[in-house]
Amino acid sequence: MNVFWYVARTGGILGFMLLTASAVLGVTLAGRPRLARWPSFAIEDVHRFAGMLAGVFIWLHVLALLADNYLSFGLTDLLVPGTAPYRPVWTALGVVAAELLLALAITNRYRKRLPYAFWRRAHMLNFLVWSLALVHGITAGSDTDTAWAQLLYACCAGAVAGAAAWRISRSSSWTTARAPAAPPTPPAATSVRSKPKPEPLWLSSRNAAASSGSSAPARRSPSKSVSP
Repeated sequence: MNVFWYVARTGGILGFMLLTASAVLGVTLAGRPRLARWPSFAIEDVHRFAGMLAGVFIWLHVLALLADNYLSFGLTDLLVPGTAPYRPVWTALGVVAAELLLALAITNRYRKRLPYAFWRRAHMLNFLVWSLALVHGITAGSDTDTAWAQLLYACCAGAVAGAAAWRISRSSSWTTARAPAAPPTPPAATSVRSKPKPEPLWLSSRNAAASSGSSAPARRSPSKSVSP
C-alpha cells in the first residue's frame, strides 16, 4: 500500500474543497450580506480560516508527491512549471496555483502595510488560483474518471458560479438604487397679462394737453399785400 500516494490524493481533494469554500465566502463578503446569526466579521474569520486550511492541505499534497516513489517527482519538478514527468502541462497549472497561493498568503500577512488598492487587486487573484486548481484537478487527477470526483468538481464549479452570479446581480441592484433621481419637471408657465399701473395725475394732465394741442388746427399768418 502506497501511503504517500493516498496522502497526496487526499490532500489535493481536501485542499480544492477548502479553496472552493474560501472563494464562495470571499464573494459573499464582497456582497456585504446582512445575516442575523452570521455578522460580517464572523464570515470574514471563516473565510480566512478556510484559506489557511486550503494552503495547508495543498502543500501537504505537494510534500506527499515529493516523498512518493511511484511517480518520482523531484524538487525542481514541483517548483518549476512544465518540468514534471507526469502530464507536464496540466501539472504546471497546479504548480502555478500553489505558488500564487503562497504569494497571496504573504500579501494577506502584510495587509496592513500594503496599500488597500494593491491588496484588493492582488486578492482578486484567488479566483485565478481556484480556476487553475480546478483545471489541474480535472486534467491531472487520477480520480477524474470516477463518478464521485466528477460530481465533486461539478458541485464546486456550480457553487462558485452561483456565488459570482449573485454578486453581479447584487452589484447591479446597488447601482440602480444609488442612481440619482431625475429632478421634477417644473409646471408649464402660464402667461398672465399684468394690469397696467395707473399713471400719476400730473402725467395724465400733460398727456391730455399734448394731445389737445396736436389736434388743434394750425393758425395761418396773414399775408401782406405788396403795393405796386
